[in-house]
Amino acid sequence: MRWLKVFFSTLKSECFYLNRYDSINELKQAVDEYIHYYNHERISLRLKALSPVEYRTQALLAA
Repeated sequence: MRWLKVFFSTLKSECFYLNRYDSINELKQAVDEYIHYYNHERISLRLKALSPVEYRTQALLAA
């Protein structure tokens, strides 16, 4: 469950605290967009400089 704590900490510092949201719908849209960014575009040095989706795809192709 540590990964979940790390994810929410990162979400807050990279998305939530940097912006002001005028409605719950704006916040929800920002969170949805951030989750897509986090999984598909944001590289992680722990994952050999790949995004999580790229890392999983590479691991599946190697298996």
